[in-house]
Amino acid sequence: MLSAEQIDRLVEGRDPDPFATLGVHPADNGFTACVLIPDAVSVAAQTLDGAAMGDLTSLHPAGLFQGAVAIRQRQPLRYVARYADGSDYALIDPYGFGPVLGPMDDHFLAEGSHARLFDKMGAHVLTHEGVAGVHFAVWAPNARRVSVVGDFNQWDGRRGVMRHRVDSGVWEIFLPAVEPGAAYKFEIIGADGVLLPLKADPFAFKSELRPSTASIVAAPPDHVWGDARHRDYWQKADARREPVSIYEVHAGSWQLADDGGFLDWDEMTRRLIPYVVGMGFTHIEFLPISEYPYDPSWGYQTLGLYAPTARFGDPAGFARFVDGAHRAGVGVILDWVPAHFPTDDHGLAHFDGTALYEHADPKKGFHPDWNTAIYNFGRREVAQFLVNNALFWAERYHIDGLRVDAVASMLYLDYSREPGEWIPNDHGGRENVEAVAFLQEMNRALYGAQPGIMTIAEESTSWPNVSHPVDSGGLGFGFKWNMGFMHDTLRYLQRDPVHRAHHHDDITFGLHYAFTENFVLALSHDEVVHGKASLLHKMVGDDWQKFATLRAYYGLMWGYPGKKLLFMGQEFAQRGEWSEGRALDWHLLDHAAHLGVQYLVGDLNRLYRSRLALHARDCEPEGFEWVLVDGAADCVFAWQRRAPGVQPIVVISHFTPVLRHGYRMRLPSGGRWREILNSDAADYGGSGAGNMGMVMADETGWANITLPPFATLMLELDM
Repeated sequence: MLSAEQIDRLVEGRDPDPFATLGVHPADNGFTACVLIPDAVSVAAQTLDGAAMGDLTSLHPAGLFQGAVAIRQRQPLRYVARYADGSDYALIDPYGFGPVLGPMDDHFLAEGSHARLFDKMGAHVLTHEGVAGVHFAVWAPNARRVSVVGDFNQWDGRRGVMRHRVDSGVWEIFLPAVEPGAAYKFEIIGADGVLLPLKADPFAFKSELRPSTASIVAAPPDHVWGDARHRDYWQKADARREPVSIYEVHAGSWQLADDGGFLDWDEMTRRLIPYVVGMGFTHIEFLPISEYPYDPSWGYQTLGLYAPTARFGDPAGFARFVDGAHRAGVGVILDWVPAHFPTDDHGLAHFDGTALYEHADPKKGFHPDWNTAIYNFGRREVAQFLVNNALFWAERYHIDGLRVDAVASMLYLDYSREPGEWIPNDHGGRENVEAVAFLQEMNRALYGAQPGIMTIAEESTSWPNVSHPVDSGGLGFGFKWNMGFMHDTLRYLQRDPVHRAHHHDDITFGLHYAFTENFVLALSHDEVVHGKASLLHKMVGDDWQKFATLRAYYGLMWGYPGKKLLFMGQEFAQRGEWSEGRALDWHLLDHAAHLGVQYLVGDLNRLYRSRLALHARDCEPEGFEWVLVDGAADCVFAWQRRAPGVQPIVVISHFTPVLRHGYRMRLPSGGRWREILNSDAADYGGSGAGNMGMVMADETGWANITLPPFATLMLELDM
């Protein structure tokens, strides 16, 4: 018989080990069964086949029943409860099932080396001991009690108290008859006995649409992939020597549906993928699409790291999108945010009543820029949670790369902090050695498991060797955003042309370090929001000059060493700043000037992809050489791009309003140089000035070249 104290703990949901009492247990020469079904007035026990095994006796009016059952061996039972109104309710007892996780899971999780956590944690539809249901598992080592609650148990934390695996701090339970689509959360009582706000599942594979915040039991993935050709190509390729031209997209505002709502993944497949293919981009990079609560955060305050946001449909839709992009030859890169997380009540902050995922000390665990929490990268379980997430997106959804947000904020303990607001490392320095180790481990694990992957760091400081291998002391990223290129070139182009001659090094300085990392030249969303103006309006002069300068800038960028990234809307010179609350201004394409910029970007992408000289040595100094570095007085820059076995291409950019006829320049060799690009061409909205498609250089390389105003030319040697 149960003691009065045991009974009270069970009916109040305070029992730390309900599996020791509830369910079927040996007694004398047979078995007894114990079950809690709140508000029931009688309970009968049955086998799973429906055979009667006995009636249970009420131990407490709250709905606790116990009694002998006529079974010969321990097994799960079905209980049929009757209520005062005469209605019946049947359930299969979850406390009749053994654990799903094993001791090796505990060992690897505690060690921080579990590489398959997403197969174990969260909610998984499976058949356990011959019964279909869902297995739930969550890490909450300091909790007194954890229950899974949902519609399937009336959100009653007394009815889904989980088994505590003390060695790992994981709580688990198998709930029979729960099906895909069920909403759930975890009800947690902290170590201090305080009931916490209901928590969403950190490993949820699907979530409710905001403002609702419950996790959803996801159906097992069943997408049949057809992207083997794409994946095989990139697994064998050296991405540094491939054309990589990225179209950065905020999925919620690229276009909207006819009713003004979000496009779902299938509609984006029909619209976005053909557009990207037609524009010649090689990759789509999405601003974060893992679940997040607040639209204006653009996804950068993410909470559901394992769930594609419900804004655009279900996870299967995202798989179809990625597959469709791959079949069209387009890669998909995700913006990934391990640098911080929001403190919403249903999220990771103080998950089990303690600073579990974050640091307890706000000098290390709170980010002043974003009012968010900072992951405790030095905690094995937390680093493992994040590394597994990177592996998850690559494996489950075949994504081609991760652009890691705000790496600089991770690397420095004093990032955005004043003296006294941060804690030095064990060596007295400002470097976050734990974050460094985490980033190295993430890159090592991801590249080891997914040879076709690329990782890209948004890192704005001079931290060395960001894109160098871990075994040589680097962070292990494949690429790094070249923030210096963006800042320097935009600063130059925002100057009046009469002053640019005195700031020639705004363009030339970047070539001093252009090959210290594997760079991506990024004109991202960050440059066209918060009062910074669109790229078009950053250019100086009247409207014609703005368009001409922007076209020349794009020509310079696509001819400059490094991979390319352009944020949506800038490919057709959107006039207004970007806002996540509305679609891009597609009506601007009714105007020739905007259409011309779009044509130019498409042609630049096609040139970049088709000419080895423009991409095959993007990350190596052998692919670049100055042709004219001292043309400051005329605001002219010229260099050649080259690669083994192909003809070189000379890029000439000119940033004054003067039309220069017969401009003397010594090209790398004599002969005929075809003008393969002129950003001032009439088709792009320019004046049409140029070289009639060809420049002749004498045997020593000297040539007379027409330089249109605010224009970039590309000349290819035609022997």
